[in-house]
Amino acid sequence: MRGIIIQFSGFKDAVAFLEAIRKNNNKEWFEAHKSEYERVILNPSKAFVVEMGEHLMALEPTIDFEPKINKSLFRIYRDTRRMGANKVPLKSKIGIIFTQGNSGGRLQKSSFYLHFSPEELFVSVGARWFEKPMLDAYREYIKDESRRVALDKLLNSLEAKGYKTIEKEYKRYPRGFSSDMPSVDLSLYKGMAVYKILEPNLIEDGDRLIDTLYKIYEEMLPLQRIVYEISLRAKEE
Repeated sequence: MRGIIIQFSGFKDAVAFLEAIRKNNNKEWFEAHKSEYERVILNPSKAFVVEMGEHLMALEPTIDFEPKINKSLFRIYRDTRRMGANKVPLKSKIGIIFTQGNSGGRLQKSSFYLHFSPEELFVSVGARWFEKPMLDAYREYIKDESRRVALDKLLNSLEAKGYKTIEKEYKRYPRGFSSDMPSVDLSLYKGMAVYKILEPNLIEDGDRLIDTLYKIYEEMLPLQRIVYEISLRAKEE
């Protein structure tokens, strides 16, 4: 059962704490300041997940959220074991995710996502990159001309409202697509998401943050639903 740990009133002092991490990015410093991390980052994040999640259920009743690490919350420690990974141990941006769908990992589900750092508040919906099952399902989805053209029109309408679409990753059209097809450039994407970047100080006012995010997510909702439909078509390897 979900329960509010604390009443969400904003991420006060969070930006200053993330700036301090950048100046002291080591485990020893973090362990000495762990109680501060819990006070200004972790506990408000848990409360935010519950409150924002309940708001998002008005848009998508099947949205999934849980105020725990590796669920809606991400670890503050970076995985430095992966080849090519950033080797500094602590992250200086805080990510939060609300997913929809039962298959695949949380980053392969259609999601309402945000992260904040000293530079920005980043807000998005969709999936920022597709692994093979999702990529195959996406390409199968847009092979239908009517769906492809409708998605292109949706992205254009969102861009007209000030949102941005993630960058295309591929240079050549994949098999089954050609330059004479309407809206064929959609086949060059490796993911499908739109985003907006806001000033980070917005996170300090809880009510204003929730209201602003709800309006943004409501406008982005048509894309969220398309990516969710695509996720339902994905076949596990």
